[in-house]
Amino acid sequence: PIIGSSGRAIYRELAMQLEADIKNGILKPGMMLPPQRELADYLDINLSTVTRAFKLCEQKGLISGATGRGTFVASDISNAILLGGKEENRLIEMGAILPDEEQNRLVVKTMQKLLKEPDAFHGLQYGLTEDNLLQKKAAVQWLEKSGFRTSPERILFAAGGQNAISGILASLFRCGDKIGTTTVIYPGIKTAASMLGLKLIPVADADGEIDPDILEQICVKEGIKALYLIADYHNPTTKTMKLETRKAIAEIAVKHELIVLEDAINSLLMEKPLPPIASFAPEHTIYISSVSKTLSPGLRTAFVASPLQLHKELSIGFYNLNIMVSPLLTKTTVRLIDTGAADEIVKQRREGTRKRNRMISEILHQFDVQGDDYCNFRWLMLPQKFTGMTFELYAKNAGVQLYAAERFAIGSRHPQAVRIAVTAEQSIDEFLRGIGMLKNILESTSDFTYF
Repeated sequence: PIIGSSGRAIYRELAMQLEADIKNGILKPGMMLPPQRELADYLDINLSTVTRAFKLCEQKGLISGATGRGTFVASDISNAILLGGKEENRLIEMGAILPDEEQNRLVVKTMQKLLKEPDAFHGLQYGLTEDNLLQKKAAVQWLEKSGFRTSPERILFAAGGQNAISGILASLFRCGDKIGTTTVIYPGIKTAASMLGLKLIPVADADGEIDPDILEQICVKEGIKALYLIADYHNPTTKTMKLETRKAIAEIAVKHELIVLEDAINSLLMEKPLPPIASFAPEHTIYISSVSKTLSPGLRTAFVASPLQLHKELSIGFYNLNIMVSPLLTKTTVRLIDTGAADEIVKQRREGTRKRNRMISEILHQFDVQGDDYCNFRWLMLPQKFTGMTFELYAKNAGVQLYAAERFAIGSRHPQAVRIAVTAEQSIDEFLRGIGMLKNILESTSDFTYF
């Protein structure tokens, strides 16, 4: 960098140049920055000035420091798009996790019946699901299907799982608070935490899941206030947490007064879900379940089971943030549950996902493709010649959209892998064509190391 006479404080000038170089691609994701003392000597400025500049960039999520290893450009800084849909119409969609559209026919049929009922117009008023005991009982019934027993007085409603997560973070935590999570995780928690000034602390894993011993150390060392995790079909690695690990995390949560945010959005995709962490520490766990992956994304309904001592605070927070659930969509969701149509939809989704997963396993049998038959995404471990981002770029150039491990990483460490969405591409022919393209890239003898 060149420190000029802009009139700004030197640390701000340095931070602005560092940010510009990262965003312009001069400094690449994962690149190691010069040691702070070396940079201070080179620029003939105080070490504290460089430290303040780095701190500003770290708060923006541009860089991350690893004790004993140095400071690196954040691995996910190149994630300039949201993980939510096609970037170009020509791409075969295997990036965003979208369920098959076919089951929406049952949702539409239920909604049409509701709209023909005499009191249908009530569904277009402001809704007060907070006071609707019948709807809360339906939510309890739904959560029991994933192995979690709770009571109506603990239930809150939110307009989708992402809104629920954002509402919980905004209601219970303040800027600067630390939240533990896995080293790769659902990007929605990353964006929400960044917007609220919360710091995500990666907890090292053992055999693909959080190591309880390391979690306990981080509770003491970092003073984290909460732990966000996905115990069933972890996004993006597809791992399902062992029962003993769930119990161990529950014990640690009680011991250290942690709030566990258990995201159970994928639990009902499993045929026989294990008891959730919330079962072992109900007064320290907020259990989040959404119908987007199991029934329909358009229903925008999430059920949140909270500890009784947090219920009022969360309720007020959701209200103030206007996380209102559409009464019409809530009534549709509840009717699907009450009539058993929801069970039929889940059954069809599982079967469709199983068929596609078996196709993937057959076509890519010689590669390390993790995830079982009912998980609606897979985790492809890549050969040494690829990084996640280079493989994502080659796949995109071939006409397939998928997402690299770098997009999910907390900090600078991440596996060489990509996530493949199984049901997002509606056409089975296009789906097979896309898997074939990925196989061709994997089998190529070209040197992809320096993309």
